[in-house]
Amino acid sequence: MSVKKNWCVSGANTHDIKLLKATFDSVPVHRPQPKTRRQNVCLDKGYHSKDVCKFLRRRHYQPHVKARGEEAQQLKNNPRFKARRWVVERTHSWTNRFRRLLVRWEKKSENYLAMVQFPFAYTILGAANVLG
Repeated sequence: MSVKKNWCVSGANTHDIKLLKATFDSVPVHRPQPKTRRQNVCLDKGYHSKDVCKFLRRRHYQPHVKARGEEAQQLKNNPRFKARRWVVERTHSWTNRFRRLLVRWEKKSENYLAMVQFPFAYTILGAANVLG
């Protein structure tokens, strides 16, 4: 695993829980400590463990982790309920359009990070109508 300033890179076979601490440590924006209430963080079922909840509470976050089957139950009870995963899935779809990122060919993490930054810059500039 390689941590560079605001990035955290590891192999594709590394589980997300193992990178949780490194990801929170690499956040570039200093978050003010709330005095009255915790800030919220929403996670998927892969983070459902006591260690993750304890880690987040120590950092003054209120974890919202759906237990297995809870989302399906909410979908059954409320037909207007919609899952919020689409934001992340949409972003992954956008990056998968760049074939260079589908398979990691770069051996150095610095080179791979440079290749990851291109699609995000392209997407942001396209959304801002800078590219035409």
